[in-house]
Formats: sequence, structure tokens, C-alpha cells
Amino acid sequence: MKHLTDLLLLGDPRLYERCEPVTESDLPLVAGWVADLHNVMEEIRATYQFGRGIAAPQLGIMKRLIYLNTSHPEYGGPRVLLNPELTSLSPEIAELWDDCMSFPNLLVRVQRHCRLTLTFRDEHWQPNTWTVDDWALAELIQHEYDHLEGVLCTMRAIDAQSFRWRPTPTCS
Repeated sequence: MKHLTDLLLLGDPRLYERCEPVTESDLPLVAGWVADLHNVMEEIRATYQFGRGIAAPQLGIMKRLIYLNTSHPEYGGPRVLLNPELTSLSPEIAELWDDCMSFPNLLVRVQRHCRLTLTFRDEHWQPNTWTVDDWALAELIQHEYDHLEGVLCTMRAIDAQSFRWRPTPTCS
């Protein structure tokens, strides 16, 4: 089982590599990869109070796999995206302060498309098409998809002033 200490951090050269597709012969490994991704996401949530998605290369698994786990009303529970491809991006763009588990104390101002459509295979190798009209979910998918391409949000910063430290949570 992988843990928070296995998470690749900013500067690790593997984070800048394009991932290989998951193959049907990889399917017996997918459940273990997803369990590792889930475990690390839960540790990030407990430590930093954020985390809705994680991409396999963040754990050194250089495969095109995204694990989402959010309470978003569009779907409930975890979702596994194998070999996702963005097939449509809305022309509307919005800005946000993006965060990343691979540099959890840094926020980066980026622009993302407001809506998207993607195709992917699920953990049972079934093909899916998903149209995402919700901004929060669309930006999350774009962030995780970028990881599969070897792109970090630091590389999408709007300008040189688009970086700031995450405020430390305090108890009241």
C-alpha cells in the first residue's frame, strides 16, 4: 500500500513525463493502483484538508489513470478514468487558484475551460463518454488530465505573480 511519503513532489522529473495508455492486460493491476491512489488521497485530505482527484503519475505509476472521489452532486462516490481523452472543451474560460497534492502548500492562478466532454474506459474496460457542465468538476478533470500529459499547473500559471502560499488552517 502506498502512502503520502510515496507522493512525487514538485521537481521530480517523472511528473513531467507523458504517461503510457492503460492496456487491457493491465486490468488486473488497476484495482491495486486505485487502492493506492485512494489511500494517498485520504492521507492528503487528513493532512492538508483538500483533495478531490489524483492522477497515477503522482505516485510514479506512469499510466493514463485518474481517480476522482468527490461528493459532487453530479455523481456519488469514486470514479476511475482509464485512458481519458478530452474530446470537447468549451470556449468559455474561468480563472481559479489551483492546488496540487504534489506541492500542497502552493496555490497557482490558472485558466481552465468551464465545460468539457471526455471519453474514457472505466475499471471494467467499458467505454464511456462524459459531458461535464459543472465548472468545479471540469476544472478538476483538466488538472488531473494535465498530469497524464506531464503538465503541472505551475506551467499554466497566468503570469509571474500567479503563485501564493496556501493559508495554514487554524482552529477557532
